[in-house]
Amino acid sequence: MSQGTSVLVFFALTIVGQALTPSSYFTTVDQQRLKAIFEAAQPYADLVQAHYSIMGLKLLGSSIPKPQDACSVIKAKLETNSVESLFHGSSAAKQLGNCQLSAGNVKDLLTSQIKPESSTLVIYQAFFALKNLGLSVDAAAVSKSLLAALKKDDSALSYAYAFHVAAELTDVQKFYDLIEDVIAQADEVDEEFLQFEGGLFTTSLVLDGAYKLAAKANKAPTIPQDKVVKFTNYFLSRKHVHQLQAASHLLAVIKSFTDNKYHIPVAITLASPVSVSEKQQLVQVRVTDLLGKSIGKLTTTADSARHIADNAVVLNKKPFKPSTSDSSLYELNFMQAKPARGFYKLTVSAAPTKPDKRLIGTSGANIQVKVTTQVTVENIEVGVADKDQTSAAKSIKLQHPNKAANALEADHHQKILMKFQLKDKLSGNLMLAHQTFVRLTNVDTKQEIIFTASPETSKSYKFTLDVGASGKLFSWMSGTYSLELIVGDAVIENPFSWHMADLKLSFPSGSSSSKQPEDIHSKKPEIKHMFRPAEKRPPILVSNAFTILVLSPFLVLIILWMRIGVNVSNFPLSISAVGFHVCLAAIFGLYYCYWAHLNMFQTLRYLGFLLIPTFIFGNRLLNSIAAGKKKTN
Repeated sequence: MSQGTSVLVFFALTIVGQALTPSSYFTTVDQQRLKAIFEAAQPYADLVQAHYSIMGLKLLGSSIPKPQDACSVIKAKLETNSVESLFHGSSAAKQLGNCQLSAGNVKDLLTSQIKPESSTLVIYQAFFALKNLGLSVDAAAVSKSLLAALKKDDSALSYAYAFHVAAELTDVQKFYDLIEDVIAQADEVDEEFLQFEGGLFTTSLVLDGAYKLAAKANKAPTIPQDKVVKFTNYFLSRKHVHQLQAASHLLAVIKSFTDNKYHIPVAITLASPVSVSEKQQLVQVRVTDLLGKSIGKLTTTADSARHIADNAVVLNKKPFKPSTSDSSLYELNFMQAKPARGFYKLTVSAAPTKPDKRLIGTSGANIQVKVTTQVTVENIEVGVADKDQTSAAKSIKLQHPNKAANALEADHHQKILMKFQLKDKLSGNLMLAHQTFVRLTNVDTKQEIIFTASPETSKSYKFTLDVGASGKLFSWMSGTYSLELIVGDAVIENPFSWHMADLKLSFPSGSSSSKQPEDIHSKKPEIKHMFRPAEKRPPILVSNAFTILVLSPFLVLIILWMRIGVNVSNFPLSISAVGFHVCLAAIFGLYYCYWAHLNMFQTLRYLGFLLIPTFIFGNRLLNSIAAGKKKTN
């Protein structure tokens, strides 16, 4: 398998491997970014911003900037006749702390909204507004109203509101039994994500409510562990969210995933650079919860390490050593297995020293690393030979990174030859690189021409340049060119661009050497549309005969009218009738002009002007005829 294909397979496995275990976690950088989003909401424009900004900062454990100013805004914007305003205002004030709201007599308003006819959202807002304000709540009425509301709206978001409210009640069994049904509504994406219709806000609200409800019922939520991991992967893929509401609820569900009695997803991530070499031999993995906190002592094992190019296994069941500097960090000297250069997939598992059934996603974590090496260039020869091979090639041997002492000269009757080999310094074997180019640059104009050096079956590279046949590429410009060899690869530590020699190229004097190369970005001449020339018309005799044949039915019509009689007096002498027939005649006349003189675009333009009055007059004429028939009947 080529090195280029190996790179593609490496990234493909990177994506597929993410479905087995949580692929990342909320780093300190991620948390600082969210903190900046929450702080940027001040000064608060409304209570919704205040609610979710303060909620997010509290979940991060950060202090609220200018809490007194925030409290003043909440009090000023609170509307005591709005359930939504009371919910957001009381939630923000409670999370802010030391912010007493004088909401007045709002208990009757809030209690009246907890009824079977209300939606789960209204019940949710009214219930938590009462709780936040320290007012009493009729739990039986809340439970009855929620069940009635769920019968009318069985969407995932409706259940999410119900779960959060039910988690505050005493009789929760009937709601706990609904968790499994709601989870079944989730949509799977690419076999690695689970989400609900409605996106991040709905999904986080459902899962957070389900775990709060399970904690109240003192039972594990009926969610399979593989689905928990897929929900987790979805949340982690959305950690760059910028909306206040979604970001705050995302943090809330992540907190639930790190602090519950049933399911704690474990993130096994690569902590060291992806490249491993003789200088950097250690592979480090970090095993944490979703907020990057250590989950205690673990036995971490590299179950296998496979070379992606040939699927060769280089190690099995190799234990990681705990790091002395960080309890969540584990190290493995990967180079002890003497791996060949290339990309590797490590399958890692972690088991707690003391059994903990809460931990999920602890096996099958895929970590991708690449073993890099240094490359050396050997057996380098550069020379000039005649195209007809009448004389032996004049070549010189070079040593990387030295440049040839004298410039090579070649004219259009000759060709440039180059041979070299690349050797893997790690194994000492010949190797092929993904990128091997030969670049010639005009010393005066800086014009570059790049060629590809192709390998032979013996893993030796050979490059041949026919000077005369390639003259057009050089714009026939004679002069001195720098000859450079460029070698690069994803697994090469020391990619290089080596100025090997200078070339003096001579092209025929009669060629267009003085002509500057064409600028491909210059303005091109305007393209004007040309109509097809009109076809030659038939003889006049044929045209006249055809005209008579076309008009003959009209002549027959006139004769028949004269025989049977025509009531011309019944023609309505009105503006609409006369105008319609005049416009209709003008359209037929335009068709004749199109046939005789005009082109299609001109005809359409004139026809557009005629259609408007024709439509207006025709409409009025038909209306008048219909009205006359009604009077007659």
